[in-house]
Amino acid sequence: MTAKAKLHLAQQEEADALLSRSPLAALVGMLLDQQVPMEWAFAGPYTIARRMGAEDLDAHDIAAYDPDSFVELLSAKPAVHRYPGAMAGRVQKLCQYLVERYDGDAEEVWRDAGNGKELLRRLNELPGFGKQKAQIFLALLGKQLGVRPAGWREAAGAYGDADAFRSAADITGPESLQKVRAHKQQQKAAAKAQKAAADAAKS
Repeated sequence: MTAKAKLHLAQQEEADALLSRSPLAALVGMLLDQQVPMEWAFAGPYTIARRMGAEDLDAHDIAAYDPDSFVELLSAKPAVHRYPGAMAGRVQKLCQYLVERYDGDAEEVWRDAGNGKELLRRLNELPGFGKQKAQIFLALLGKQLGVRPAGWREAAGAYGDADAFRSAADITGPESLQKVRAHKQQQKAAAKAQKAAADAAKS
C-alpha cells in the first residue's frame, strides 16, 4: 500500500482508515463484497477488528480462531454480513491460505508480482476470489493503491479502464459511489430484459 492511499469504500472514516493502511482489511472487505451494499461489506473488517479487540486484522489470529466463536463474532448485531455464518468460514479460509502461502502477510500477494497477469493469477487463487472479484481488486490496487505492475490494466479487464465507474475500484467518494451504483442497476436491468426476451422467445 502506498503511504498516500486513502480509500473511501466504507464511507465511514475509521473503517476507511483501516482499509487504507491494512492490506488484509482491504482483501477481507473485497471478499465480503457480495449480496450486501458495498459500504456494509467494506465496513466489515473494522467491525471484526474492533470485536477482536485489535487495531488491525491479523491473519494468524483469524486463522486460529475457534470457528464457532468466529461465527458468533460476525453474527453479533449489527451483523458483519447478511450471511455471517458463511462469510465467517470464508474469511477464515482466506486467512488460513495467507498464513500457509504468504506467512500471513497479505501484501505479499502483490508486493513482487512481475506483471499484471501474474498478479491476477495470485488473486484468483485466493479462497473466495473468482475472476471478477480478482479483477476488481487488481483494478483497485492499480487505480488507488499505487500497485501497478506491467499490464495491470489489461489484466483487470474492463475494471481497469480509466474514468470508468464499474466497481469498488472506481469509488473515491459519495459521488462516484452513486455512479457505480447506477451502473450496477443498469446492468441488472439489462440482464433482466435479456432474460425476459429469451423466455419470450422460448414460449
